[in-house]
Amino acid sequence: MLWSKNKLDNMQSVDTNHQLDSAQTTENLAEHQAQLTEIFPKLEQYLDQLNQVVLDKPEQIKLAVCCLLAEGHLLFEDIPGLGKTTLAHALATLSGLHYQRIQFTNDLLPSDILGSNIFHPEKSQFEFNQGAIFSQILLADEINRSSPKTQSALLEAMEEGMVSIEGVRHQLPQPFWVIATQNPLQQSGTYPLPESQLDRFLIRLSMGYPSAEAERALLRGEDRRKLLDQIDPVLSQDDVLRLQALREQVILSDAILDYLQRLTAWTRSKVTGLSTRGLLALKRATQAYALIQGRGYVIHEDVQAVFPSVVAHRIHLSEQDLKQALLTIEL
Repeated sequence: MLWSKNKLDNMQSVDTNHQLDSAQTTENLAEHQAQLTEIFPKLEQYLDQLNQVVLDKPEQIKLAVCCLLAEGHLLFEDIPGLGKTTLAHALATLSGLHYQRIQFTNDLLPSDILGSNIFHPEKSQFEFNQGAIFSQILLADEINRSSPKTQSALLEAMEEGMVSIEGVRHQLPQPFWVIATQNPLQQSGTYPLPESQLDRFLIRLSMGYPSAEAERALLRGEDRRKLLDQIDPVLSQDDVLRLQALREQVILSDAILDYLQRLTAWTRSKVTGLSTRGLLALKRATQAYALIQGRGYVIHEDVQAVFPSVVAHRIHLSEQDLKQALLTIEL
């Protein structure tokens, strides 16, 4: 993905349908755009490197990066062998954050993830031994192959950024990001994630099969796993925290807030509607998508880009149903 000078120059323009409410808001937008322009080349390089590792999946990559900027967790769901784990490794490696990977199996215990207190006879005391979750990025591979008890061990960590061990709460490193993959439920040896667990994921993505051209390039090119060993971090911890702070400042006009509420009301007219937490997650995702597009304000297209992936796993409707709804609900 290449960001032209014209795009950077136009980042300060505001569509007439999204006029800002006050001179103070306009001033805040100008300051926000100046900060964004400064760090934007690194974000551009991050996206470009991801697209070189995982071919022909630009939209999935943008939505995945949305999760990082929106401080939300990411769930990949697809059959094995379509690049879920490769993209997860690339996201982690290029971000410059410390990450660990857990292969979930049916005999994995909560203590394997969280850690446990171990008795040291020489000191006559227990000491807490941190589990793999004490990293800035946790790659949870095939999360639905573990038991529900083990899956639920992630709930507090994903929601609050801390874990409780024998009544003592331990703070996790910041930023903290869970990237999980799961296999379709019809495959053997899988356990469905409970709804409370699914709700902790900001976005659920499916990679899908690559195009014929991308698959031919994979056949002719270098193994993606070897390519992962050759890439260097593009961002740093400070860069990630700065981008997350800039995301919080992205402006949503009254027209956008009205649109978000109309979409939410539409879901609530169905069997199970979007919760307030889901609506707030949708807001954060639209802000992140706008930031990736180089804007300090949200437009309707940002909402439409993230709506199916943010909402589908929270309610009993398919992404196709949600995309159809976007065509019928007035802007």
